[in-house]
Amino acid sequence: MAKKARKSQSSSTSSASNQMVLRRRQRVVSGEKERSASSARKLSVKHKKKYDKFEAKKPKKPPTAFFYFLEDFRKEYQEQNPNVKSMRDIGKACGEKWKTMTYEEKVQYYDIATEKRAEFDRAMADYIKRKESGEGQETEDDSEFDEYA
Repeated sequence: MAKKARKSQSSSTSSASNQMVLRRRQRVVSGEKERSASSARKLSVKHKKKYDKFEAKKPKKPPTAFFYFLEDFRKEYQEQNPNVKSMRDIGKACGEKWKTMTYEEKVQYYDIATEKRAEFDRAMADYIKRKESGEGQETEDDSEFDEYA
């Protein structure tokens, strides 16, 4: 009987110590959440990128050959399967079709993509020249937020 009493005492003390440990952990975890949230706010404020109007004029990268194929495939697929409305199903079917196509079938889309890429490269070269020369950038005097006299 003495052994049973000892076991019950040890189990009650161990459960009490477990509760204390859990409470300590909860405090530490909640404190870490508060610290991480405030530090995240500080980082986002410090590293905010200033909006530059000149950067808005930067040319966008052209789509790949697959995206040109996807555009054509969507039209055909929706005509053949008008009841399928899910973009997920259309995308899966498109990916499977693209994988099974031969290179000769894909060439037309690769040609379109290379033409668009060449246009992008020319536009990007012009953009870099304008950026280096300082063309198109506003000075403080040219700002649209000037006060009216």
